[in-house]
Amino acid sequence: MESGTARPLRLVIVDDHQIVLDGLKAMLLPYADQVEIVGEASRPDEAIRIVAEQQPDAVLLDVRLQNSSGLDLCADLLEQDPGCKIVFLTVYDNEQYLYQALRLGAAAYLLKRIEGSELVAYLTRVHEGETLVDPALASRVALSAARVQSGEFWPGAQLGLSQRESEVLALMVAGLSNRAIATKLFVSEETVKTHSRGIYRKLEVSDRAGAVAAALREGVFQ
Repeated sequence: MESGTARPLRLVIVDDHQIVLDGLKAMLLPYADQVEIVGEASRPDEAIRIVAEQQPDAVLLDVRLQNSSGLDLCADLLEQDPGCKIVFLTVYDNEQYLYQALRLGAAAYLLKRIEGSELVAYLTRVHEGETLVDPALASRVALSAARVQSGEFWPGAQLGLSQRESEVLALMVAGLSNRAIATKLFVSEETVKTHSRGIYRKLEVSDRAGAVAAALREGVFQ
């Protein structure tokens, strides 16, 4: 078969903002001979239905969706069709999100500053079987891997937590009280409260329950 007769890659796009969906469609329109948008969705249930109906070659989605998680949707879509190519396109240049996406089986993690021609090239490479990380994140991932190998990383480091904050959070997840944490770590209860405030600020939560939920959601201690 000649390259000119190859059918375009069939794509479903998922985003909870209509302006983003419209922007992506406009960006990909000049490449209609290479990428055909066969469906769009703004909600996870809608995305699951459309992907089941259309059987696309790839699904483009964000890490965060309104009142839900693109990571959870990724897991659901891959459970429904393990061969589906999930490509994250997001503004979140967060290594922890990247690691979670790759652990789930995503085929690519790209940032939204990408241009149309680049996106088409990446989608083509993903369709051919490659797993891709945005170049802006690749060097940081390599550095993280080097730090892990040298023993410089600890659970929670990717979220900006210090080693001591990570220890406190781990004990929170285990259900220990502030007093029990203080005893375990041989520090004062006030010191534990200080570390807790730092954890809440970095995880963007307001209390212990939020911190524990964030730790479990992000897979910090898996």
